[in-house]
Amino acid sequence: MGNGLSRRLEPEDRPQRSAPEALQAGRPDAVTTTNHHSQNSDRVVKCSPMAAESKIRVLVAKPGLDGHDRGAKVIARALRDAGMEVIYTGLRQTPEMVVNAALQEDVQVIGLSILSGAHNAIVPRVMDLLKQNKMDDVIVLVGGIIPDQDVEGLKKVGVAGIFQPGTAMDDIVKFIREHVKPQGVSAAK
Repeated sequence: MGNGLSRRLEPEDRPQRSAPEALQAGRPDAVTTTNHHSQNSDRVVKCSPMAAESKIRVLVAKPGLDGHDRGAKVIARALRDAGMEVIYTGLRQTPEMVVNAALQEDVQVIGLSILSGAHNAIVPRVMDLLKQNKMDDVIVLVGGIIPDQDVEGLKKVGVAGIFQPGTAMDDIVKFIREHVKPQGVSAAK
């Protein structure tokens, strides 16, 4: 890739994927990462050539100035291990960057990891941008430090699920599978 910002995952992190770049290089098992405006961006995907069309596509993003992304990476890996295709955008994403990446990647789910307390500013902006881009079918999930008193307001702006500290990974995977419908069918709200 020509922008100098893409890199390959390390062998122990390298899931299977058939990407056009990998196929051209004669490496159908190679995984390339795509940078969405951040030097810390990883595109973590795991799929076979035949199954790529049926995988749930999830964008995991760290919006705002929060610099702690271990939890987001743990979630990304858990979703990938559950058979989903996961795109991790990296740290310090603006709402515009998140929605642009979701649009480019044609995702079904956006997971926002927010520990900074900025969820009441960031999430409504993401939801507005999704509406402006006619992406109402994309399910938005928020995880992180979300006070109980803010949960109802986030749901009112359209967040489908809120996952606070201690939520089991299996519960998140189950929620996504229950709420994402096959491509071309509206998701349950």
